[in-house]
Amino acid sequence: MKRFVGREFRAAGAGRSQLGDVKKERGTRVLIYSHDSFGLGHLRRCREIAHTLVEADPDLSVIILSGSPIIGSFGFRSRVDFVRIPGVIKLRNGDYTSLNLHIDIEETLAIRSSIILHTAEFYDPDLFIVDKEPLGLRGEVEDTLKFLKKRGTPCILGLRDVMDDPELLAQEWERKHTAPALEEYYDDIWVYGLPEVCNPLDGITLSERVTEKMSYTGYLRRTSEGAGDMKPVLEKIAEDEPYLLVTVGGGGDGENIIDWVLRAYEEDKTLPYPALIVLGPFMGSELQYDFLRRVSNLDNVEALTFDAQMESLVKGAVGVVGMGGYNTFCEVLSFDKRALIVPRTVPRMEQFIRASRAQDMGLLTMLEYHEDAPAQEMASALHHLSKQPKPSEAFVEGLLDGQSNVIRLAQKWFRHRREVRTECSSVTEAKITPLRQHRMS
Repeated sequence: MKRFVGREFRAAGAGRSQLGDVKKERGTRVLIYSHDSFGLGHLRRCREIAHTLVEADPDLSVIILSGSPIIGSFGFRSRVDFVRIPGVIKLRNGDYTSLNLHIDIEETLAIRSSIILHTAEFYDPDLFIVDKEPLGLRGEVEDTLKFLKKRGTPCILGLRDVMDDPELLAQEWERKHTAPALEEYYDDIWVYGLPEVCNPLDGITLSERVTEKMSYTGYLRRTSEGAGDMKPVLEKIAEDEPYLLVTVGGGGDGENIIDWVLRAYEEDKTLPYPALIVLGPFMGSELQYDFLRRVSNLDNVEALTFDAQMESLVKGAVGVVGMGGYNTFCEVLSFDKRALIVPRTVPRMEQFIRASRAQDMGLLTMLEYHEDAPAQEMASALHHLSKQPKPSEAFVEGLLDGQSNVIRLAQKWFRHRREVRTECSSVTEAKITPLRQHRMS
């Protein structure tokens, strides 16, 4: 398996300015697909990749295809835009339903598939990046993959560092007939992590040809530059006062952690830092109301329902308590924050696998949630948090080289695409010239 990680790319002279070597009169175009049915993880990762690419090349533009209902709440850099496709949501039984439209799910998926295909047709990207789902939600991207492959457009599958428990992932991919897509449609597979943490396709039977496509980039470093270091005005926490940040991503399944932290603060008045809790935009309104009521009775706890600039909140914290999703993990590493991670195990083992491996590497501390978990167990972990090592003390090589390696990999395909276009133009000109000469004669 080939590995492109930190030192190798630096030795090759990778850098953001290198993309400027690849110029086309019309500018380079990238199309990114994010299947987003719920949560923020896929959207935020795709947004970070888009920003990385446009910062590296002033002649590059990106369109993100997303079904996220709150994509418009985020800011985007110049030359990054999005196409919002009709939203869907996954039910507890595993089925999908339309998020807002009162139409059949199959009709919704047909509309989404048509929008994706026609966007690709008219935008004519030089690179197509698909996030996580090789065929898209319920296969909605397959027609687009077929179309772009015929057109000669390089197609990339981007995977987070951990997908799921290998046995469960193998069963899921078998059911979806997913693995053949890696052979047929994709030119490269980018893993936004390190093999020391996980091989996301462990358990999947893959050909040597497919495994050779895999490149580990390292994690995507986050900054607060785009946020302008702006933090919300808080009532209980002074501007320069240290605080613990408690975040559960989108909030759709983080109520157990929020409750556990609140019980710790309700019972232990000696906790060393105030807490800033971000509930998440997808948390149910009744749960939000109940948590906000409890927070109002605590002098050292403050809560927000949502903040699109999480990077600034993480940067300003002395420590982070979270579920350990991909973006939270990247932020903890990027800002070198001590972290207490309480991973979910349902419906996927992704967060647990990431947190347990990271704990073994000395990057964070993991605490497993269980029913009737006593408040003092969380309080004890919060007391200990300020004493644990920072992630940087683990000295993991190439840990945050994601951006430079994504640029290097993208550059290879931009050059390939330019060469293909040049060859096609030469062939076309060679065919047309004799005809013109004949007509002139």
